[in-house]
Amino acid sequence: MNAHSLLASASINIGLAIFILSLFSIFKKFSSNSLIYYALPLSKQKHISFHPSFTLSTFLPSFSWIPRAFRVTEEEILKNSGLDALVIIRLFKFGVKFFVVCSIFGLVILLPVNYTSELGPIISEGSRSMDSFTISNIGTGSNRLWVHFACLCFISFYGFYLLHKEYGEILLRRIQYLHNAKHRPEQFTVLVREIPYCSEHKSYSCCVDHFFSKHYPYAYQSYQMVYDGKDIEHLLNQATSIARKIEELGCRSVIQKHKDVEELRLHEEKLQGLCHKIRHIQCESVLKRKELPVAFVSFKSRCGAAISSQSQQHENPLLWTTEVAPEPRDVVWNNLAIPYHYLPLYRIGVFLAASVFTIFFAIPVTAVQGIVRFEKLKKWFPPAMAIQFIPGVSSIVTGYLPSAILSLFIYIVPFAMLALGMLQGYVSRSKREIKACNMVFYFLVGNVFFLSLLSGSLIDQIGQSFTHPKDFPSRLASAVSSQADFFMTYILTDGLSGFSLEIVQFGLLTWDFIRVHTFGRGRNKNPYLFSLPYYRVIPSVSLSILIGMVYVVIAPLLLPFLIVYFLLGYVVYINQIQDVYDIVYETGGLYWPYIHHYIIVAMALMQITMIGLFGLKSKPSASISTVPLVLLTLVFNEYCKMRFLPTFFNYSIQTAVENDKNDEMNGLTEVKSEAAINAYLPPCLQPLRFAFNESSSTEPLFNSSSTSP
Repeated sequence: MNAHSLLASASINIGLAIFILSLFSIFKKFSSNSLIYYALPLSKQKHISFHPSFTLSTFLPSFSWIPRAFRVTEEEILKNSGLDALVIIRLFKFGVKFFVVCSIFGLVILLPVNYTSELGPIISEGSRSMDSFTISNIGTGSNRLWVHFACLCFISFYGFYLLHKEYGEILLRRIQYLHNAKHRPEQFTVLVREIPYCSEHKSYSCCVDHFFSKHYPYAYQSYQMVYDGKDIEHLLNQATSIARKIEELGCRSVIQKHKDVEELRLHEEKLQGLCHKIRHIQCESVLKRKELPVAFVSFKSRCGAAISSQSQQHENPLLWTTEVAPEPRDVVWNNLAIPYHYLPLYRIGVFLAASVFTIFFAIPVTAVQGIVRFEKLKKWFPPAMAIQFIPGVSSIVTGYLPSAILSLFIYIVPFAMLALGMLQGYVSRSKREIKACNMVFYFLVGNVFFLSLLSGSLIDQIGQSFTHPKDFPSRLASAVSSQADFFMTYILTDGLSGFSLEIVQFGLLTWDFIRVHTFGRGRNKNPYLFSLPYYRVIPSVSLSILIGMVYVVIAPLLLPFLIVYFLLGYVVYINQIQDVYDIVYETGGLYWPYIHHYIIVAMALMQITMIGLFGLKSKPSASISTVPLVLLTLVFNEYCKMRFLPTFFNYSIQTAVENDKNDEMNGLTEVKSEAAINAYLPPCLQPLRFAFNESSSTEPLFNSSSTSP
């Protein structure tokens, strides 16, 4: 990729970003778009003021939302959106803090060292646009490589410092969150699976009560069995559909002077019949036949629940398995029906499916690299030569098009991985999305990073080395740095265009337009509420950190683009968290340990890459000196696992006891422990809320929770 292609990519991305952000600033001024751009405040019944009439200022771009984003404090985010949302913002802030310092060292020290090396600026016709500014411009065996080693050491230690500081601060936030979140029912509740079947009473429930009454006589409170509710869910869906039709017919009958009264009566009779069927299935005798070996067990204190969830209950670890219950809104009820001992098979199947998907995705990545390497493409596909005769087209094709195509393909990856994550049997949405985060991150590392290097650089270098075997070490040394321009265009496209498209939400705008002008005309519309897509944001941003870390010493010219990337991402997601995305669950910052792991992988990859480059540059002493740095990274990671990680996955007894004592002093212990089990009422036992004249049909006949004597 030459300088013209790089400039074309930058110009297109910057121009698109300014245009799309200008459109967003105009679109959000119209009340008709409030259901998209102010979905969260509207769902909380907050009033949003708009311009009363169309004036010139309405159609002029306004970027006041950008300074507003910088004025939002972490305390406001924590209060309004929770710790998980704050973790996303801290990730962007980490990127800014890290790469600002790296840019200072890279641009002030490394860039002049590379450009003024013994080889001089590379100006040959076949050279790439950035080679003169990268480590590939340093001569073999040059002592200037020690400058790169010194910068590598400083950057590594600065990364350790920032990671330790971030981990510690988020841990303190989590501890404070656990102290303050005293109303959460999951603190009193344990999810129990693989409950033995009682052949005498033909049920699982009596075993639950007997087991916990015996082993936790002072802490055990009650239990709530889980049932196979597919039949009830099917009937509930039918009843909901009929109730919606009744509501529409009721409104229409008034307008049309009592027409359709007969149809309305028939629907009401059908709804009554469905409600009777649902109530029959909810009765005790039928429910007992639908019991699953799963229960939510509540305790009188947080301490009792914490001890139970973190202990092995039986000598056979596959019986009476316990874990901290997800918060009620986070439970995936359908997955509780999957037998616990089948879960490894589900996860192996998903792993194989994800591997096949990753391998299949190598095809478009390789094709993209073929476009980047236009000189090779012309040899293999001569008609492509026609492009170079059209002014400017060649630069656009090789500069902007590859990263745009790759970003388009990558857009579907998080959704595909989330769909695979749904098949793994996780009992909470948060665990499913965390697993999706892992799969997406390693997919991006494998396909976007490594495969781009292999298909774009290394294979070509090896091919040339067959004809010039003596030049193989130097060609291989420049393999990574020769892809710096491609990754620069990728960062530009993923950041400037990607974040701009994220905030303007063209897909929702199009859907809303179609809905308003077709089947949704005249209906009362609800805000378009969606959950914050952690599984999409975290892996993408983590990949950008990885790319930046690998190239921080190799090609420092990439770093200013990363700073723009993180700053734009910061203001965009502040806006989205404040106005657009709903928080449907809260893990208390559980995403951060995974982010920490991704950054550690990036740091280790940075150091391993430099070991290879120093060796191929005939500087073995620098390579050997870098090995302890890799070992230190691994030791630092193990220390963080020991120091911080346990508190993220366990509810400490100290915190539990302190919160229990506070409740005791305020006389709230019994109220909160009893409310905990009621929060885990399965959907199949939820009271019916359909409006027709039979009040007795609105409550289930049987309440399955039981209380120990």
